[in-house]
Amino acid sequence: MKKRLSIVLGLLALAFPLFAQMHIPPVFKDTSGIRPDKMTRAYITPKRIVWVSNPTSVKDAFHLLEPNTGQADLENKNMCLLTSQKGDTASIILDFGREIHGGLKLVFSQCSKGETPLMRIRFGESVSETCSELKSITGNPNGATNDHAIRDFKTVVPFWGQIELGSTGFRFVRIDLLSEDISIFMKEATAIFRFKDVPYLGSFKCDDENLNEIWNVGAYTVHLNMQEYIWDGIKRDRLIWLGDMHPETSTISRVFGNDDSFYASLDLACEQWPLPNWLNGMSAYSLWYLIIQHDWYLHNGDKTYLNNHAAYITGLIDQIDGLVDADGSEHLAAARFLDWPSSPNKEGVEAGYRALLCWAMDDGAKLCRLLGDESHEKKCHDITARLKKKILPPNDLKQAAALMAIAGLMTPEEAATKYILPRGPKGFSTFYGYYMLQALAMAGKYDEAMDIIKAFWGGMLKLGATTFWEDFNLDWTENAARIDDFVPAGKKDIHGDFGAYCYPGFRHSFCHGWASGPTAWMSEHILGFQPLEAGCRKLSIKPHLGHLKWAEGTLPTPYGTVYVKHTKDAAGKVHTTVKAPKDIKIVKQ
Repeated sequence: MKKRLSIVLGLLALAFPLFAQMHIPPVFKDTSGIRPDKMTRAYITPKRIVWVSNPTSVKDAFHLLEPNTGQADLENKNMCLLTSQKGDTASIILDFGREIHGGLKLVFSQCSKGETPLMRIRFGESVSETCSELKSITGNPNGATNDHAIRDFKTVVPFWGQIELGSTGFRFVRIDLLSEDISIFMKEATAIFRFKDVPYLGSFKCDDENLNEIWNVGAYTVHLNMQEYIWDGIKRDRLIWLGDMHPETSTISRVFGNDDSFYASLDLACEQWPLPNWLNGMSAYSLWYLIIQHDWYLHNGDKTYLNNHAAYITGLIDQIDGLVDADGSEHLAAARFLDWPSSPNKEGVEAGYRALLCWAMDDGAKLCRLLGDESHEKKCHDITARLKKKILPPNDLKQAAALMAIAGLMTPEEAATKYILPRGPKGFSTFYGYYMLQALAMAGKYDEAMDIIKAFWGGMLKLGATTFWEDFNLDWTENAARIDDFVPAGKKDIHGDFGAYCYPGFRHSFCHGWASGPTAWMSEHILGFQPLEAGCRKLSIKPHLGHLKWAEGTLPTPYGTVYVKHTKDAAGKVHTTVKAPKDIKIVKQ
């Protein structure tokens, strides 16, 4: 039995490195059902009391802002006293300073009646969300929801004890003492921050503080969604959506490096949606799979993993080949999807979808070349040649024009000047904005791209965002209030009043990894990091400072971290300093 236990523990240690650090109590003879938690926990004290119902029902709330022990005790010193009477519910809203993923730990002391009182807990990504009612109760289409993560519920709480509640994305929490004619001393109300304990190996800094903040917020947005698998959002869409993942994996490569959440996510997605199914049931998402595989391999160089997916890659290419006719017509699926804001423009989406297919086939050909599969490499080129017989106009859709530039179906200059730059950041989206920025870079429009980043992604920060949102529209900002306080009379609620499709009102996710594109873009184009060989073994450094005076930062690679600093002299010439591991060949351009 001891030998068997040792073998099981050894296998688990190989599969889960964290398991090797765990000391399983010896009473567990069978460890086959034990799976280690890859996430780390920390407790965060509130940073601000947003509101209390009244000072007589909520006394000494400031004690909740003081760091404490997390342990209940028998004394009632230095605690917040909640008292609810008929018609007077004790309520408090706490602000933890920034969006986090996790729950709430409450620690209590004495209760006046010696019973466990009833409380209501409401987590919110905005202050107004903590005060909202559920859509299922009110019928309000813009109401709050409990799908994907329970963020509004009632629970009894202990006295002289503690309780941990919830698992969602939030910054604010509202606590209501629902039991009447009762008082209870609340010693602590701390957020339980659950996150992946990985270092930020990539970095970015320049003389524009707005861009610095945007880079950091994009990195943090993705970090929160790096669970055991890569999620779309931490409140809603706590799922692996392969087609939405490319901006996240691009950011992960440039900030965190070779992270195991990538491999776990792609493996599980392919297991859940085996061929001939499309990933997530959407044909476009299977196209993104090929692009993601190529870009990740180019940066991280894991040939063993690529070989493990060879059968899926070539099987997917075969499936696509049978659905593209000789005249360039294709029949992959009836439904076309790029992103939600582009959906009404059917003609533009059709053009963009075909461009996405060309891009995927180009990357598919590169993958097959790496795998030594010449026949499938040729098949990808043949598919692209057939598709190019029928190039459709983008119908003024910025998303489509961006994809067409990337896929070589339109010159970047035409995409930029005719479709993407008109109206500036209006018409951008949090997901496909990354590809619009890429098209602008291809056209040499670096200053314009930086201005759009500051206006669009910076527009969320001006409204109090600490992570980037599922969707955003600059038209929403007119007369809109910030998310970190109550909405004044006559102002619009940026959270509750807007949104569409799958994200109306408070269902709207305020932490969505697909919105992190500017972080990857700034590392790629301002710092100028571009891998030329797998694993960044050969790395191009071609900075584009635009109006910036200097920029510096780091890039994680399988061989270590590369550091660059670019400084512009009085004549406008850029001088570059590079520090790189000896195994990496640097090509300055």
